[in-house]
Amino acid sequence: MTQLKTVFLGTPDFSIPALKLLHNHPMVDLKHVVTMPDRPAGRGKKLHSPAVAEFAKSNEISLLQTSNINKEEEFLNKLVKEGVDLIVVLAFAQFLKERLLKLPKYGCFNIHTSLLPTYRGAAPIQCAILNGDQKTGVTIQRMVKKMDAGDIAMQAEVDIIENETFETLYPKLKNQCTITLDKFIHDLSENKITYIKQDESKVSFAPTLKKCDGFLDFKNETREKILNKVRALIPWPGCWFYIGNKRFKLLEVELEPGELTPATVSLEMGTLSVGCTDGKIIRLTKLQCEGKKVCSDSEIINGFKSRNQCNQIIINPKKG
Repeated sequence: MTQLKTVFLGTPDFSIPALKLLHNHPMVDLKHVVTMPDRPAGRGKKLHSPAVAEFAKSNEISLLQTSNINKEEEFLNKLVKEGVDLIVVLAFAQFLKERLLKLPKYGCFNIHTSLLPTYRGAAPIQCAILNGDQKTGVTIQRMVKKMDAGDIAMQAEVDIIENETFETLYPKLKNQCTITLDKFIHDLSENKITYIKQDESKVSFAPTLKKCDGFLDFKNETREKILNKVRALIPWPGCWFYIGNKRFKLLEVELEPGELTPATVSLEMGTLSVGCTDGKIIRLTKLQCEGKKVCSDSEIINGFKSRNQCNQIIINPKKG
C-alpha cells in the first residue's frame, strides 16, 4: 500500500502523541513538521523551542519553524513538487489560507477538542467545563477558510465526569486525539471517510481566555458557576477575588450546606465560606495572597489582624 505523504502542523506538548503516531504509522510518510518559532521564556528570557520542534529535531524529521506558514513560498512550492497527500493540524495557532488548504491531495484536517459545531475556537476544553457539560470529544474536520467550520470526517465522545477539572480532562482528550487520528488514517487510506456538514444552527464559540475571565463575582454568580470556573480555569487564567485591597488566587473549594447572603463571609469553625448569588455556600479551602505562599483558609483567617477584614470582599474590582 502507498503511504500517505503527510505534513504535521502543531506547537505545544498536547500535539506530541498525535505527532508520534504519524511518525511511526505504517500508512504514513511524514515528510515535514511545521511549528512556531522559538520564544523567550522563564526569568532569564532564554529562547525555548516548542515541544513539537524538540520532537522533530530529536527524531531527525524535516522541520520548519515560522510565524506565518502562508508566506513560506519556498516551502509551499516544495510541498507541491513532493505531491503531498495530507496535512494534519493540531494546536497550531495559525490560520491557513486558501492556497495551502487546496494544496494536499486529500486536504488539510484539523483535530479539534470538542464535538463540532459546538465550541469552535481557542478554548473548547474550558468552555465545556464552564457550561457544566457531561460530554465533550474530539472532531477531525476538513479545514475551510472559516474557523472550525469544515465538514466533519470523524468524531469521538469523551465523558466529563463529576467534578472533572481542566487538568484531568486535558490528558483524556490528548489521548483521544491520537486514537481518533489513528482510525482516521486507516479509513482515509481505505477511502471509507463519510463527510458530514456542520449544522450552522447549532454553532457555539469558545473564544480565547483572558485574565479577567477568572474573576469570581460572589454577588452575581451562582455557586455552580463559581465551582465550574474553578474546575475549568485553573491553572490558566486562574480564579481570583479580593479581600479588602488584597488580591487572592483561589486554588481549591468545597461545597457547604445551608444558605448565606450573596458575597457575605462566614468564619464558623475557622473556615472561610462565602455566599453566592443563589444563597448557596462555597468554602474557599486553598488560597494564595498575591506575592505570598499557598495557604489554607484557616491560615488566611489567622493572618488577618481583625476577622472583620475577611468581610471586605470587593465585588467589582478593575479588570486584570
